[in-house]
Amino acid sequence: MKRATITLTLPLLFLAACGGGNDDGGITNPPPRTGFPITATNGLQVAQVTYQAAAASGEIAGLAGNTGLTGNSGGGLSKPGMAQQPAGAIGALLQKVPIPPTTLPCAISGTVTVSGNLADPSTVTAGDTLTIEYDNCDDGVGETLDGTLDTLIDAITGDVLSGIYEMTMSMDLINFQSTTATEVYMANGDATATINTLTPMYVAASVSGNSLLTDTNNSTETLTNFATAQTVDVSMSPSPFTLTASGTLDSSQLDGAVTYSTPVMLEGEDANYPNAGELLVVGEGSSARVIAQANGVDVVIEIYSNTTGTGTPDETIMTTWAELAGV
Repeated sequence: MKRATITLTLPLLFLAACGGGNDDGGITNPPPRTGFPITATNGLQVAQVTYQAAAASGEIAGLAGNTGLTGNSGGGLSKPGMAQQPAGAIGALLQKVPIPPTTLPCAISGTVTVSGNLADPSTVTAGDTLTIEYDNCDDGVGETLDGTLDTLIDAITGDVLSGIYEMTMSMDLINFQSTTATEVYMANGDATATINTLTPMYVAASVSGNSLLTDTNNSTETLTNFATAQTVDVSMSPSPFTLTASGTLDSSQLDGAVTYSTPVMLEGEDANYPNAGELLVVGEGSSARVIAQANGVDVVIEIYSNTTGTGTPDETIMTTWAELAGV
């Protein structure tokens, strides 16, 4: 299962969201397939694929700025380097906003072309737009970026350049591709993310959306009608995090589409896996309830022949977060 190589530290995980009025280049993602029964035979794989998609879904908020969530938002799905360049891209480029369009060299190879429409080039205000076009851009952080990111600042409080702000930003990703030594990740879709860093040492980030299609070396995923919210409080040690997620997932790794939600919020500490909370995955006339255990290592998956995940389970699968994460 290669999906685990695309991890919580990769903030360009492109989750599609409510359109922000940007031009998506005419890209239309196909609707999800119909559902299928979740059974004891496929329950572990369903939980694996869904958990990885749900856990990764909040990371697009990193494109709105340095969220502080990378490496702290649950799961130990660590992939160094991927967070640094995209997460800081907006703020760094705004410091030298070039209008008309200007092409800048990347640290190692390739270029990035930046253009925009800012009311005040010294800061960011609602209504500002920024277009970033990557051309095989390698900044030495372990990935090469290619494709276009269109952004619209919907609302902002504070100063994004200072790192203390609350901002809602809509983004269109057009053939947006990340290439590493082992994988190529392509996404098309649009996203709206909100990040709040107004309270020192505490970050809240959320993403909600309509549709996103992503392709990797081994699979294709479509997320629709989803919402993800994360928090991390680094003023405490260990640092607690929370994660809630819901949506519909159609993966080529599965026989059809499933819906998922967190009826009990997932919680944990530092870069560890959740030690509390539940993820409910619903298929055709069936469901799987993924239950975090207090040791932050083990997971219980309960399989039900109903869509509520209640009553007496038909089967129980004992596993670990590491197994669900595919690491």
